[in-house]
Amino acid sequence: MPKHGLSRLVGKFAAAEAGWLTTKAIRAFIKAYDINMSEAKLKNAEDFKTFNDFFTRELDDGARTIDNNNLALCYPVDGAISQQGDIVDGQLIQAKGFNYSLTSLLGGDSATAAPFQGGKFSCIYLAPKDYHRIHMPMSGTLREMIYVPGELFSVNPLTANNVPDLFARNERVVTIFDTEHGQLAMVLVGATIVASIETTWAGTITPPAGKDIFKWSYPAEGIDAIHLNKGDEMGRFKLGSTVVATFSPNMINFNETAGPETVTRLGEHYADIVVDKNVS
Repeated sequence: MPKHGLSRLVGKFAAAEAGWLTTKAIRAFIKAYDINMSEAKLKNAEDFKTFNDFFTRELDDGARTIDNNNLALCYPVDGAISQQGDIVDGQLIQAKGFNYSLTSLLGGDSATAAPFQGGKFSCIYLAPKDYHRIHMPMSGTLREMIYVPGELFSVNPLTANNVPDLFARNERVVTIFDTEHGQLAMVLVGATIVASIETTWAGTITPPAGKDIFKWSYPAEGIDAIHLNKGDEMGRFKLGSTVVATFSPNMINFNETAGPETVTRLGEHYADIVVDKNVS
């Protein structure tokens, strides 16, 4: 199947102001995926000019609460945990019997991956019904963004269990942040029918897609520095996909009750910051 071509074609329709046809598509989607529109700021299908406006709909005030504990991380998205745990020998767990390379995930540069070797990772899948804005799990200053071209395989659990190196093969946008407690990478992974990946500071990153890796660097200080607080929006998917977060060694410990298939809700407790760096 021509995954890129199909995804871009769907993307054109999703971005079009197609009037009654857009409204009909939104109504069908709401019904098919049993979407809870009571959480959205705009609650009716006809309130949205485009399908993309609906899919990246804003939550109503008070629909989510950001954990205000300074030593806690909050979930960055609504979704479900695919896998999370330790990065061992430069490998992340994709599914039973499948690992993939940290260096490949982050764009192929060992220097980019070095701060995360021996750290932790978490992979969260966003289903079509989920809220599709991505927020910061902790405060940080953006230092680098990397566009990595690739495939557009589906990233649902069935595919994750059967396609080797899925998240290191698909098109993705890698963002690297400095935090008070170590480095954080937020990797936004594209998928079949994902028409666009955006960030709040740069707008649409893809499409257009390319065959080359692109990198952007950002200052740590000054008027051009990009600092985001915990809970701030950092990006959007136009149709569902996956976020992979990686953390420096001895930086955080995940919620012990969370694991594969745990449902995540933006703002709820995700992990605790390690205060004693001698304890992993």
